[in-house]
Amino acid sequence: MSTSVSPRRGRRASQEGPRASLKQLLPFLFEHKRVLVIVALLSIVGAVATLAQPLLVGAVIGRVEAGEALGYLVWGIVGLVIVASLISGYQHYLLQRTGTAVVYSSRRKLIGRILHLPIGEFDARRTGDLVSRVGTDTTLLYAVLTQGLADAVGNGLIFLGALVAMAIIDPVLLGLIVIVIGASIATVGLLSGRIRKATRDQQEKVGELASGVERAIGSIRTVRASGASGREEQAISGLASDAYDQGVRIAKVSALIVPVAGIALQLSLLVVLGVGGLRVAAGAISVAALVTFVMFLFMLVAPLGTFFGAFTSVNQALGALGRIQEILDLPTETQADAAIAASVGEREPAAETPAAAIEFRDVRFRYPEAVVAARRKAEDAALAALEDAHVDKSVADDLRRLAEADGTPMPEETDVSAEVLRGVSFSVPRGARVALVGPSGAGKSTTLALIERFYDPTAGAVLLGGDDVRTLDRDELRAQLGYVEQDAPTLAGTIAENLRLASPEASDSDCERVLRAVNLGEVLERNPLGIEAPVGESGVMLSGGERQRLAIARALLAAPPILLLDESTSSLDGLNEQRMRDAIDAVATGRTLVVIAHRLSTVVDSDHIVVMDRGRVVGQGTHSELVESTPLYRDLARHQLLV
Repeated sequence: MSTSVSPRRGRRASQEGPRASLKQLLPFLFEHKRVLVIVALLSIVGAVATLAQPLLVGAVIGRVEAGEALGYLVWGIVGLVIVASLISGYQHYLLQRTGTAVVYSSRRKLIGRILHLPIGEFDARRTGDLVSRVGTDTTLLYAVLTQGLADAVGNGLIFLGALVAMAIIDPVLLGLIVIVIGASIATVGLLSGRIRKATRDQQEKVGELASGVERAIGSIRTVRASGASGREEQAISGLASDAYDQGVRIAKVSALIVPVAGIALQLSLLVVLGVGGLRVAAGAISVAALVTFVMFLFMLVAPLGTFFGAFTSVNQALGALGRIQEILDLPTETQADAAIAASVGEREPAAETPAAAIEFRDVRFRYPEAVVAARRKAEDAALAALEDAHVDKSVADDLRRLAEADGTPMPEETDVSAEVLRGVSFSVPRGARVALVGPSGAGKSTTLALIERFYDPTAGAVLLGGDDVRTLDRDELRAQLGYVEQDAPTLAGTIAENLRLASPEASDSDCERVLRAVNLGEVLERNPLGIEAPVGESGVMLSGGERQRLAIARALLAAPPILLLDESTSSLDGLNEQRMRDAIDAVATGRTLVVIAHRLSTVVDSDHIVVMDRGRVVGQGTHSELVESTPLYRDLARHQLLV
């Protein structure tokens, strides 16, 4: 089945982004409720000190008009100003500190969730986008406290106090002011939703930009060698331009909000001076009352600027929080295990005869829908790139024919939802060495991924020691497995840090022993730091073969009862491959090995060989048996299994 999505339509189609509500923001704030309570109490004291100032000023004017002594009123005003300023400064410190703590806690939650997500989620998402959510999106939560909700709470008290005082002084003037302010608040309310959507879109574009940069930097040598630096720069600049455009959208909407408070203040002031002057002339209110009313007017309108800023900050935060919450709402590997184990049933009691170390029973598997959707999106992007590059049709057809000859269909002809494994059944006896062979795309690596429970079968069962792996605790399961993936990555850091990833308690001598066992003694000798020598980003200071041997040494150091090796000698030359085989032979005694074979030399000594093709097992047996019984294996053996 081929995908029929138009590349252009696929690029233009936009799905509704993740939404977040203020209710989802509250848990992040309630983690610091003690500090927020202190801030609220300070806000009350500060609001009282601020609201008392116009009353004292009015009293001063009244005494001046009556020719009375001012007494301590002036000193009272000075004291209130100092108290309000000190409280404001301390509030600012508390809010800055709490805002930083909110960002910290949200990042911890995100990191904890991301590192425990099912493997399928990483297949469906780009690394740079996940990094952007941890870095950029969480930063926007900081503004909620420093510029948003907390400021709005303090100023809200002043707003209400001023409203009550103005109602007491002159309800008529207040009624006119309410009309002006009500119109401004309605305007901001209409614009706030647009800010939230624009912010969410901008954060998504920033995530795409981070993914593009991460991809280019991670492949910088290939990019340079291919003469593609200019094209990559252009592509990434396009992503940066998209993020810029979204930022301009936010600026435009914000620019509409900012003048609203100023306009409200100007109109309100004109109304008060005009109508208030008439009411003073008519004797309805005194000059002192009018001055006091004007001061309260400033206290009423000034918080509007803060409120409107809070609208902007909170809506920006909610746009980013939607992306954060999307990840936090995803179930981890272990959260889904209870339901999966219940559907499988309880673990059966151990049989009298020892069960096979590993057994596949009619296993079927297809990738989760999220992975399929991500693959289709990538296919649409690939087709659109061909179109944007104006690739000649004959050239595209030649590329397609070359891809088909290599067994890799072009994007629109790829059935991304097809079953990868189709009724696979075989068993691995304890202590045996079993090789999985077959052409590219046969499902060999997927088979190891199911043993590790990176995925669960769509149907059938994978058993470890007679137990369905879905009934086992994942840590318990993986403690029994040593897994060396194809092109195993090397982590930035030191040799020792890479080795101790699965064996944190291993001694220096143990580390050196396994390194020499896989012929990495020269790596220790060429740097005086020994196992503390840095390996560089992605192991750039090691050769490809050295990185592969380091990954195998890491698995050997953990010494699990079962080793899963995915073409682990494919990057080695003949001499190092032989030494590696000797090292594996040395540690294989008493252990079970499942090896995805790349070369005939790795296969012939296996106790059992499983031949796979297009997700099915097409033959099983020893080398000599399969040469006679299985044409595919005979053909692979003829070509030294170099597939």
